[in-house]
Amino acid sequence: MALPVSDVERFEASRPRLEAIAYRLLGSASEAEDAVQETYLRWQAADVARVEVPEAWLTKVLTNLCLNQLTSARARRETYVGQWLPEPLLAGDPMLGPADTAEQRESVSFAVLTLLERLTPGERAVYVLREAFGYPHREIAAILDLTEAASQQVFHRATRHVAEGRTRTEVDGAAARRVVEEFLAAATSGRTEPLVRLLTADAVSIGDGGGKVPARAKAFEGARAVATFMRGLFKPGKAKRALAGGTVAVHVDTANGDPAVVAVVDGRVIGVMCLEVTPEGIAGFRNQVNPDKLERATRRWAAADHGEPLFHAF
Repeated sequence: MALPVSDVERFEASRPRLEAIAYRLLGSASEAEDAVQETYLRWQAADVARVEVPEAWLTKVLTNLCLNQLTSARARRETYVGQWLPEPLLAGDPMLGPADTAEQRESVSFAVLTLLERLTPGERAVYVLREAFGYPHREIAAILDLTEAASQQVFHRATRHVAEGRTRTEVDGAAARRVVEEFLAAATSGRTEPLVRLLTADAVSIGDGGGKVPARAKAFEGARAVATFMRGLFKPGKAKRALAGGTVAVHVDTANGDPAVVAVVDGRVIGVMCLEVTPEGIAGFRNQVNPDKLERATRRWAAADHGEPLFHAF
């Protein structure tokens, strides 16, 4: 049965917030879109006139759909080829959601989304709703069928787990871009030492190829190991050009609020490298090259003018 226009408009007004919640819960833009669409179908089938607070009803339905999805996703990721990383969202993507506070900005960073994989589905839901969207524990308790005290306990536990693996602190955007440009200059210099000086001693590089694009199954750890890998990654070669499908245009942009290197071939995004920049240096690289996780990035890239690339690789 078709919904009255007013009810459709009420749902559409909530769609951006629902998509932003779902993305943070699932780490996948495509799965987030599916969860929001399923929420719409539930809304369409509901007796909307009896729903007292539509926003709360929609959030509860969406969150529970995502919790079910997370449970099955955990099983799938056990058989995932190589490292699993979230799907990157480029600057301006509405699915990034609110970015008014440092907590909101950090909650969608690649570093934190990766850390959220350590949490149980319930912990992740409480953390996202509280940290990124500011829901009071009373409302979170109603959404997840918990007591308010239990919601507070879960949030403290989740926050502690995330903090244990987090080194990131906010760095001025202009300064972060300069660091990225310095990194690219060092990476293409053919020498390791300039790269080592830009990295923290415990720097890490992780790549997600999903079994479709070559990516090392184990992370590179330590400044010298990461620097050696990056020097080789940017070294020109016919095999790399063939694998990329042509000449790679290298741009400096942002993804998930982090400074990022975006690799583009003929308008198609083939890689997004998010850098974790700290006052001490670059602490991490998270490299998404799985083509299945770059389709939305390619669509977003095509919708805006990004100017000339910093350089062409290979």
